[in-house]
Amino acid sequence: MTDRRTELAGNLAAVEERIAAACAAAGRAREEVTLIVVTKTYPASDVRILHELGVRHVAENRDQDAAPKAAACTDLNLHWHFVGQLQTNKVRSVASYADVVQSVDRPKLVSALSAAAVRAERELGCLIQVALDAESGQQGARGGIAPDGIEELAAAVAGSPGLRLDGLMTVAPLAGPYAGRQQAVFERLMEFSSGLRAAHPAANMVSAGMSADLEQAVAAGATHVRVGTAVLGVRPRLG
Repeated sequence: MTDRRTELAGNLAAVEERIAAACAAAGRAREEVTLIVVTKTYPASDVRILHELGVRHVAENRDQDAAPKAAACTDLNLHWHFVGQLQTNKVRSVASYADVVQSVDRPKLVSALSAAAVRAERELGCLIQVALDAESGQQGARGGIAPDGIEELAAAVAGSPGLRLDGLMTVAPLAGPYAGRQQAVFERLMEFSSGLRAAHPAANMVSAGMSADLEQAVAAGATHVRVGTAVLGVRPRLG
């Protein structure tokens, strides 16, 4: 455990240096960017070490892994983010521990999240996941709605009991005109964010960037970066 703590502390320090340098290069204060550590496939013991090291935001993408992990860490002051594609049959479970669902991408999911949040007597933060590889009315390969669906879905979230519209999220697409153009992806997301904030001023969260491209996300104006591999190491392959 001591070796693992040393490893995580070193990795976390390196990521912190990268974020600080990116903020400085962009003329932004370090406090403007929140690090979310993506702990998927790693045990609750790692989450505990990260908490000891000062991490307060963690993310998961599979409810079957996240639910028991969150239950094992209820004594810790943590904000849990759900970042994976979410099936409606998992919503009640996710609503019991997640503070923010970053992958809201269809009206049916909004309805299910609202019902579950009300039932659990909790308020769930929601990010609209935007897919730059999606055609109008379609979903992206990695989840998310086409940009022309943002306004309608945001209004649905904002008008639903138990839900709070926090902002936007994206995952850089692997195909289409934006493939391999992370900077352009994140800058486009910021444009969408500006439009969203005109109608919903409090929805100012922009979640973008991961281990390989956090610098581009910070340069574009992201408020949250989701980093897994750079902190926890190369993930074990799932069977």
